[in-house]
Amino acid sequence: MKNSKKKTMRFYLTLAGIKVLIKVLQLCGRNATHVPGRKAINICPDFLDQIDKPEFIIGITGTNGKTTVSNLIADVMQDNGYDIIDNRFGGNIDSGIASSLIKNSTMGGHMKKKYAVLEIDERMTTKIFPYVKPDILVCTNLFRDSYKRNAHSEFIAGILNQTIPSTAKLILNGEDLVSNHLAPDNDRVYFGIACEDEKTTSTNNIIKDVVACPKCGAKLNYEYIRYNHIGRAFCPNCDFGSPEMDYAVEAIDYEKRKVHIRTPKDNMEVKLLGDNITDVYNTVTAVAALEEFGLSAEAISRSFEKMKIAGTRFNCVEVKGKKLITDVAKGQNPIAVSRVCDFVRHEPGQKAVVLIVDDFYDRQESSENIAWFFDTDFEFLNDPGIEQIIVGGFRCPDMHLRLLMAGIPEEKIVCCDKEPDTAAYVDFDKVDNVYILHDIYTTQYAKAIQKSLSEQLEKEGR
Repeated sequence: MKNSKKKTMRFYLTLAGIKVLIKVLQLCGRNATHVPGRKAINICPDFLDQIDKPEFIIGITGTNGKTTVSNLIADVMQDNGYDIIDNRFGGNIDSGIASSLIKNSTMGGHMKKKYAVLEIDERMTTKIFPYVKPDILVCTNLFRDSYKRNAHSEFIAGILNQTIPSTAKLILNGEDLVSNHLAPDNDRVYFGIACEDEKTTSTNNIIKDVVACPKCGAKLNYEYIRYNHIGRAFCPNCDFGSPEMDYAVEAIDYEKRKVHIRTPKDNMEVKLLGDNITDVYNTVTAVAALEEFGLSAEAISRSFEKMKIAGTRFNCVEVKGKKLITDVAKGQNPIAVSRVCDFVRHEPGQKAVVLIVDDFYDRQESSENIAWFFDTDFEFLNDPGIEQIIVGGFRCPDMHLRLLMAGIPEEKIVCCDKEPDTAAYVDFDKVDNVYILHDIYTTQYAKAIQKSLSEQLEKEGR
């Protein structure tokens, strides 16, 4: 284990009290995810500094995909016999990481396990990296996110550049011109997609944050773009540009659910866990981290065969020939929602889309900032294959307006103040499949809608 600073009596008393609190919360049926860690830091402000750390830490940060990538890395390591600490059932901020460490420590603050895989909120690295220093740090990508916290990718890149430990080996997206230039003095490898799938020389996305060279201001020349600023570009006036990829997807077989990846050591074929281009990025990101950690191509590929996407992220049930699909569309995140909308429009059949992307916590004070609606490519839903768009939630009038601005015909749009009511408006005579796009904190509504639609189909005996 990595030794911490000298432990104080306050630390020992805090640790003992918090361990009791965790037991009480668990007896009450609570997960004890971030509350114990928050209490520990409030009582002992340098708690994270004093508690010992695992010998080897893999950290995963970035705007989109970090939860999926973290889970993949953790699952593969566990499948290969590594006993790890992770925070998949806790928060990715300082309190959640503190809770995970407390649960896996002795009464003396020593770690019980040698390895940790930790998802880390990119904005909170100022409170985490001074004390918890990853040996390998993965950054999936950097995009615009919540206006309140991560309004622009360059802002977050600046925070990361100030906080990334100099000892961390970086695993960076070779097609993201924001994140792949982080901490230039650190050792690094790059991942990406080298094959032709979804390449274009222009983009119909509203947002494209990397247009001018950040070094000299000249307009960048893009070889290709996949979406937003993800692609390969070079400055005609200076040496700024996209790096060569160390881990590259050479071929994608969506039908057989396989990706072929070139690595510095070998070529491997790995199971693909979804049909979206973002699933391909998540796969190659996890593969890069696992091989850099030391797992062989054979071990990684074998473990991937057992993996699946968490049901809270993507779930598909088929009832009477109709597919009812729930898919996370991270609210207040224009890129994440745009990617899901783009995915849905390319899916076969006639579709109904249920949109429940209101922020679950903000709406309690009715203070949600809806500016992100206008950064999101809802124009992708203006497609002949989409017969209905049913909007649920307090902000449905605002979303209704945005959909009209996207050119979607009024007769295709239905609005409901309450999310569960959306199920009643799906017209199964018009559609083959239903896509329920939900925020990460409205999973309970998505499941309820999916269940209601399933019962409706069973009752009607279609």
